[in-house]
Amino acid sequence: MLAIMNGHVDCVHLLLEKGSTVDAADRRGRTALHRGAVTGCEDCLAALLDHDAFVLCRDFKGRTPIHFASVCGHSEILRTLLQAALSTDPLDSVVDYSGYSPMHWASYSGHEDCLELLLEHNPFAYIEGNPFTPLHCAVINNQDGTAEMLVEALGAKIVNSRDAKGRTPLHAAAFADNIHGLQLLLRHQAEVDMTDQLGRTPLMMAAENGRTAALEFLLYRAKADLTVLDVNKNTALHLACSKGHEKCALLILGETQDLGLINATNSALQMPLHIAARNGLASVVQALLSRGATVLAVDEEGHTPALACAPNKDVADCLALILSTMKPFPPKDAISPFSFNLLKNCGIAAKTAACSALPNGNSCPYTKDRHNAIGLDGCYSE
Repeated sequence: MLAIMNGHVDCVHLLLEKGSTVDAADRRGRTALHRGAVTGCEDCLAALLDHDAFVLCRDFKGRTPIHFASVCGHSEILRTLLQAALSTDPLDSVVDYSGYSPMHWASYSGHEDCLELLLEHNPFAYIEGNPFTPLHCAVINNQDGTAEMLVEALGAKIVNSRDAKGRTPLHAAAFADNIHGLQLLLRHQAEVDMTDQLGRTPLMMAAENGRTAALEFLLYRAKADLTVLDVNKNTALHLACSKGHEKCALLILGETQDLGLINATNSALQMPLHIAARNGLASVVQALLSRGATVLAVDEEGHTPALACAPNKDVADCLALILSTMKPFPPKDAISPFSFNLLKNCGIAAKTAACSALPNGNSCPYTKDRHNAIGLDGCYSE
């Protein structure tokens, strides 16, 4: 193993002639042949195979030397190993214990020459392995070359394939913010609004993960449907607001004036306005209000969007009690300068309290000025 790792060919030959066990494995089940596939020393590898090294030996994760050669991009080593494997056991699908084939790894790593060999050897090997296909692997890692090769070789069979969670390669490209991948897949008839097991489209995947480039492409170029609901009745707008992705939410709002979408409620009866307010997305709240978002709708906890701003339920309940007992404000000309200043300062304090403990852990622009707030601030901080 040490001789192989350092490319000492003469040493390898001498040790083999003196009786070294060619298939001896380390604690992770990796043999000298695994190491030869990684280092890329063709002479060392040939010496091992001349002494009947088992080409389909598997390590503790079920990976063969063929997997290792594919991920490292050693095409000539891979060619030799594939020929040896074919004569050893032509029916072995060569997948590891997670169902990943060498084709998955070559695609993910962008090794086009290795992928070409694997496609010639067994073009449909991906069907027998993990349903997260080599095309998923290529687009999620922004490997345009291997993605194009797979689409050209396997066509419609792989473009709209689904992984174990129902996600297509288009979902993977959206997650990776991979615009070239999105363009490639859509040119080959990928279904833009296909949903996964959670009922989410690639557009919703982009919105939830803050992938603004993918979201913009799917919205403006692919004309993805904004009205699709997931299993919890969330729209893409709900999802963008829930993770605090302000730019994504504003991109969506820039594409729609549909009041039904703006006031859509999920299974918790929350509108995007509830979620945006709770997460301190001031510009999104402003955009929603300007488009007619309902301010008095209540969610399943009885909270309006205003109450959703409270950092926890206890504060929300107290705020509701206070607001329910407040009298209408006096006419504008009856408010003294002193009263106006007090109201203004209390407003600053209320904003500070509302933003200081956002559920998503994000900081808020108001919190940095908290020490400057007066009025009720002392009560809140205690």
